[in-house]
Amino acid sequence: MSTQDSVRDACLRARTASRVLATLGRATKDAALGAIADQLVAEAPAIVMANAHDVAAARARGTKDALIDRLALDAARVEAIAAGVRAIAELRDPVGEIIEEYTRSNALTVSRVRVPIGVIAMIYEARPNVTVEASALALKSGNAVVLRGGSDAQQTNVALAGAIARALAASGIPDGAVEILTDASRDSVRALIGTPGLVDLAIPRGGEGLIREVVEHARVPLVLHYKGVCHLYVDAGADVEVAARIACNAKLSRPGVCNALECLLIDRDDAPRLLPPIAAALLAGGCELRGCEQTRAIVAGARPATDDDYGFEFLDRVLAIKVVDGLDGAMEHIARYGSQHTEAIVTSDAGRARRFSREVDAACVVVNASTRFHDGSELGLGAEIGIATSRLHWRGPMGLEALTTMKWIVVGEGQVR
Repeated sequence: MSTQDSVRDACLRARTASRVLATLGRATKDAALGAIADQLVAEAPAIVMANAHDVAAARARGTKDALIDRLALDAARVEAIAAGVRAIAELRDPVGEIIEEYTRSNALTVSRVRVPIGVIAMIYEARPNVTVEASALALKSGNAVVLRGGSDAQQTNVALAGAIARALAASGIPDGAVEILTDASRDSVRALIGTPGLVDLAIPRGGEGLIREVVEHARVPLVLHYKGVCHLYVDAGADVEVAARIACNAKLSRPGVCNALECLLIDRDDAPRLLPPIAAALLAGGCELRGCEQTRAIVAGARPATDDDYGFEFLDRVLAIKVVDGLDGAMEHIARYGSQHTEAIVTSDAGRARRFSREVDAACVVVNASTRFHDGSELGLGAEIGIATSRLHWRGPMGLEALTTMKWIVVGEGQVR
């Protein structure tokens, strides 16, 4: 069977399943989610063994440690993923929620109600946890999902999807609710995003090459999860201990994730006070610093930054630093180099905090806290399918509500127009 035919068959199964999933009550969906969590724990040894093969192959290719961290699973991480599924089961079911209801002057009752989107195509790389999170979120929101993971995590994804399929079958969930494509070629991506009428929404989550491929060839609606070139601007007069703590957490807690800090901006007027202790803390944490000329004049351990270092997603213990002309200079730099993902400011001035929050264009703006808080669970949404940098139809962490659309329901008593 050709790639086109196999992808089409998977989408057709998902389409058939989606009609049933849209009608399921919360109790049925939550029971199935509980079964998935239990099955993941039961099959954890096999999942970890499959993951070990993927990790070994990645190391043999010279994949850097921060990206290995995104790929690697152990028993504790599988338990954590299962706990995340149980947490999704506890969340409010958005399907059927009445967004608005009112009565017109002609006595028609008009309401807007949340409904599932239908069939969601999830295209992602190197993050096997997405296999589970996307499946669980799609099920809870009444959608079918077609998963196309990357070759880096192929054996892990197959093991995870197998556990999910067995749990769903035992729970009476229709075949096709979760489909996984084992063909990791770009042909499978093109086939998946070129099926209007079968896929209602495609969500690409990965590197710049993958996103470009999807954007260029998609014939279905997209919500993009683009790279995270996240900045932290430290304002004149800021508490330097707070700034250093935030910078280290944002950069070093998990360097390989999309909400990790990639560029530090320092107010020129206060750089001699601010930069040395912040840089010292970062260097002590094993971070390589690449700075502009003024940065290197203050921080002896900083290497020269090139133009390519600004606007680059390192996904590693490497940080670009730029000394800027105050708040306006910081916002100009962010407007030029940012990816509209997460931007942060450390300041003791409420007025400048308001300006930064209002004028910086990003899915999330953070004041006096780490960029790492731009995450579905940290913002109280539970698990997320990713962080959308698009403007339509969603922006930021995509939880359950983001996987629904709406329909109008009009109830009358024989009225005609």
